[in-house]
Amino acid sequence: MDAGSGARPADDKLDRTVLRIAGVVVLGAIMAVLDTTVVNVALQQLTIEFETSFATIQWVATGYMLALASVIPLTGWAANRFGSKRLYMAAIVLFLIGSMVAGMAWNVESLIAFRVIQGLGGGMLMPASMTILTKAAGPQRVGRVMAVLGVPMLLGPIAGPILGGWLVDSVSWRWIFYINVPIGLIALWTAWRVLPSEERQPTGRFDFAGLLMLSPGLALLIYGVSDIPAAGGISSTSVWLPMLAGIVLIAGFVVRALNAENPLIDLRLFRNRTFSVAAVTMTLFAVAFFGAMLLLPTYFLLVRGETALQAGLLLAPQGLGAMVVMPIAGRLADRIGAGKVVLPGLVLIVGGLAVFSQVGADTPYWALLSSLFVLGMGMGSSMMPIMSAALSTLTKDNVAEASSSLNIIQQTAGAIGAAVMSVILAGLLATKFGVPTAQGQLAATAAVRDPRTHDVAVTLAADSFASTFVWSLILVALCFIPALFLPRKRPAMPEDEQTAPPMLAH
Repeated sequence: MDAGSGARPADDKLDRTVLRIAGVVVLGAIMAVLDTTVVNVALQQLTIEFETSFATIQWVATGYMLALASVIPLTGWAANRFGSKRLYMAAIVLFLIGSMVAGMAWNVESLIAFRVIQGLGGGMLMPASMTILTKAAGPQRVGRVMAVLGVPMLLGPIAGPILGGWLVDSVSWRWIFYINVPIGLIALWTAWRVLPSEERQPTGRFDFAGLLMLSPGLALLIYGVSDIPAAGGISSTSVWLPMLAGIVLIAGFVVRALNAENPLIDLRLFRNRTFSVAAVTMTLFAVAFFGAMLLLPTYFLLVRGETALQAGLLLAPQGLGAMVVMPIAGRLADRIGAGKVVLPGLVLIVGGLAVFSQVGADTPYWALLSSLFVLGMGMGSSMMPIMSAALSTLTKDNVAEASSSLNIIQQTAGAIGAAVMSVILAGLLATKFGVPTAQGQLAATAAVRDPRTHDVAVTLAADSFASTFVWSLILVALCFIPALFLPRKRPAMPEDEQTAPPMLAH
C-alpha cells in the first residue's frame, strides 16, 4: 500500500463493497441496453397490431435512441448537483414509468411517445452507472469495473433479440415492456439499500443554452441519417435539412462551450491526449460495431429464412466469446495498458468480419458461428478497455463529465453507424433487384419468399450482405490508427486520487 494512502494497491482484487455496487448498477444498465434491441424483433408484429407502415413503426426504436442520446448531456451536471445515487434512482423511476405506459399503448403514436419517456430514463442510466462504478473503484481498477459494466453493453444486442422473439411468439408484445417493471423495482430497492450516499458537489449554473443546442443538434443529426433509407437518399429535404440543422447546432455548442464559464460539457477534457485518442477510437468502433450488429440478425432472417427467435439464438456465440474474454481484458488493461489489449481485440474483430465479408447463401453454419465467437472475443477485448483508457488518466472530479462525453460519442456514432449500414445494404439490394432504394429490402423479401425466384434471390441478397460487411470491415480497420496511440503501460494514479475515493469511505 502506498505510503500515506488509504487506497488499495492497483493489483488488489475488487473488494466486496465494489462488487455489490457493481451488481446494483448492472441491473439498471441491463434494462437500458436490452431495450435498445429487444423491440427490433417485435416491429413486424407491431406493424400488424397497429395497422401502420414500417416507415412509421420504426420510430418505436428510433425515438428511443433519439431520447437516449439527447438526455445524456444532462447527466454530468446532474450527477454533481444531486449526487450519482439520486440521479441513478430517478433514472430508474422514469424508465419504469415509460415501460409501464408503453405496455399499455393504444395506438402507434402513443407507443412512440412513451418510448421517448423510456429513452429519457435509459439515457441517464448508463452514464450514472459508469460514474458510480469509477468513483467506487478508483482509477487504478477502472478497467476491471468497466469490464463488469461492459457485460450488459455487449450482451444486450444478443440477449435482446432472443428475449424479444420469445416474448412476442409465446406471450405478448406488451411484455417486452412490462418485463422491465420487476427488474426495475429490484434495481431501485437495491440501489436505495446498497449505493453509498454522496455529498453534493458545488456546481455552477446549469448551461441551459448549451443543452438547447447540443441535445436537439444530436437528435436532428441522428434523425436525418436514420431517415436516409426511407427517403431514398441524402438529397431528400427530410434528410439533409435536419442533418444540416443538427451540425449547425452542434457547432454552435462547441463555440459556446469553449467560451462559457460553466459549459454543459467541458471540452477541455479533450486536451488530455489519452482521452482524445480513446474518443476517436470509440467513434470509429461504435460506427462499425453497431452497424455490424444491425446486419447480422437481418442476414439470418432474410437470407437463411430463420425465425426471429432462431436468429437471436444463432447470435449467442458472440455473447459467449465476449463473456470469456471481457474479465481478462479488464484486468490486463489495468496492468499493462489498454493499448496492448485493444489492438489484439481489433485483430480478432477483423478476422471475424472477414468471414462475413465473403458470406453466401449456403455458408456453413459452423463457419458463421465460429466467426461470431471470434467476433465476440474481439469486442470483449476492445470496447470497455477503450473506455477505461479514456477515464484512467482523469481525476475523480472529471469522471461524471467524461462519462457523459463518452456515452454521447458511443450512442451518436452507433446510431449513425446503424443508419449508414442500412443505407449501404438498401442501395445494394435495390441495385440487385432493380427497384428504388427505399424498396430494396421489401423487394428482396418478396423475391425470397416466392418459390419461383427463391434460389436466385437468396444468392443476390447474400452478395449484398457480403459487400456491406466489407464496409464494416474497413471501418474496424481504421480503428487501428488511433488505437496505436492508446496507453501501453499501467495507468498512473492522479495526484488527487492518492487517497481512497469518498464513496469507499461510507
